[in-house]
Amino acid sequence: MNRRSCLALPALLGTPLPVAAADGTLLGVTENLPPLNYLDGGGPQGFSVELLRLMAAGAGVRLELQVQPWQRAVQTAEAQPNSVLFSLTRTPEREAQFQWVGPIAQRRILLYKLASRADLALAQLDDLGTARIGVVRDSAADRQLQAAGLKPGLHLEHGLDDATNMRKLLAGRMEYIALLDWAAAWNLRQLQLPYGTLQPVLEQDASRAYWYGLRLDADPALVRRLQAALDGLRRDGRYERLRQRYFR
Repeated sequence: MNRRSCLALPALLGTPLPVAAADGTLLGVTENLPPLNYLDGGGPQGFSVELLRLMAAGAGVRLELQVQPWQRAVQTAEAQPNSVLFSLTRTPEREAQFQWVGPIAQRRILLYKLASRADLALAQLDDLGTARIGVVRDSAADRQLQAAGLKPGLHLEHGLDDATNMRKLLAGRMEYIALLDWAAAWNLRQLQLPYGTLQPVLEQDASRAYWYGLRLDADPALVRRLQAALDGLRRDGRYERLRQRYFR
C-alpha cells in the first residue's frame, strides 16, 4: 500500500486503536509532515494543527489531536466516529471518500538545486543525465518521478525524510532535491540557512491542495461550521499571519 492511500485498511494491525475523546470531541489525526503538521516535545504542532485549533474554537468544537504514522492515522480516522484526517491531498480518487473542509494550502512540489551550483541546469526531466534527485522514499513525489521513468539508485537518491535529503544535498551527495515549497523553507530555517540557499529549477506538481477530510457520516452542520470558521480566518487576516510564521 502506498504512503498516501486512503483505501480501507484492516481493522487490526496488532495493536489497539487510540480511543477518541468522549462528549462529542472532534478527533484530529495527522502525520509528521513539517511544517504543516508534526510532533515535538510540546505535542502536535504545525500550520495545519494551529489552523484547525483556531477553526475548532471558532466553530465551538472541542478538539483532540494525535500525530501518527500516515497509514496508522488513516486507520484511526476510518475507525473513529467524529474524526478528521489531515493534511490530505484532495484528488479525484478520494473525492467521494470524505466531506471536505479547506483548502488548507496549495501543495507545490518543486525540484531545487543549491543556488551556488551555477553549473546545473534542468529544463525538463529528460535533461537529468547522470545527476540525481533526492526524494523521500515512497512519497507522492517519489512515485511520480518513478512513473516518469526515473530509477531508484540511478536517478533517484532515497531518504527517510526531507531533513535527511537536505543534509545530503548540502553535502554534495546529489544535485537536486524534490520538496514541498513549505518544507523547503522550514528545513532551511531549522539549519539556520537563508531561503536563497536553494533555487527552484522545475515545478514537479502544483495541481493539488491540502484539505481536512471528515468522515462521510460526520454531521453536515459540523462540516459547515468548520468551513465557515476557516473562511472567517481568511477574511480577518489571521490565516495569512499564521501562514507567514511557517512559510517565509
